[in-house]
Amino acid sequence: MAEVLLFHHAQGLTSGVREFAEELRRAGHTVHVPDLYEGRVFESLDEGGGYAQETGFETIIERGRSFAAWLPGELVYAGFSLGVLPAQQLAQTRAGAKGALLFHSCVPVTEFGESWPESVPVQVHGMEGDPFFAGEGDVEAARALVESTPGAELFLYEGKDHLFADGSLPSYDEPAARLMMERVLGFLARI
Repeated sequence: MAEVLLFHHAQGLTSGVREFAEELRRAGHTVHVPDLYEGRVFESLDEGGGYAQETGFETIIERGRSFAAWLPGELVYAGFSLGVLPAQQLAQTRAGAKGALLFHSCVPVTEFGESWPESVPVQVHGMEGDPFFAGEGDVEAARALVESTPGAELFLYEGKDHLFADGSLPSYDEPAARLMMERVLGFLARI
């Protein structure tokens, strides 16, 4: 079974993110879910994004790195949207990384190094019509990652919602979220 460090999205550590982690635990995995917002949860993506911008993205990444420092290096790093920043940074730079799961976001690998480590398997999941994922360059970064990294996978889902896998939000898309969970569990079973 895998040990996963899962980072929440811009709205904070919602009940939907907690339930996602719990589903992974029910499958036998160990899952750590730090609160990068120090207890704050926001009603909208705009409010949460505003808080993240005000706090500073580097501060949020540093909070993720600080939490990871207390854990073994042999982790699968996972993140929802904003949480992809610390997850991707750790997967690319921390020794012993076992894998990465990037949900609703992907940044160019050059943000955190020259290339993706070939020994670290990765999956990227996003909706093809999501204005953030498809409209702000994330899907292009994901495609470049897949083209340059053996075994990297990109899964695109029908629809336009950003946080489609968080069951506590109006953007939740149950069929897409179920399919994503099946793929994630398959990925973790291979780690």
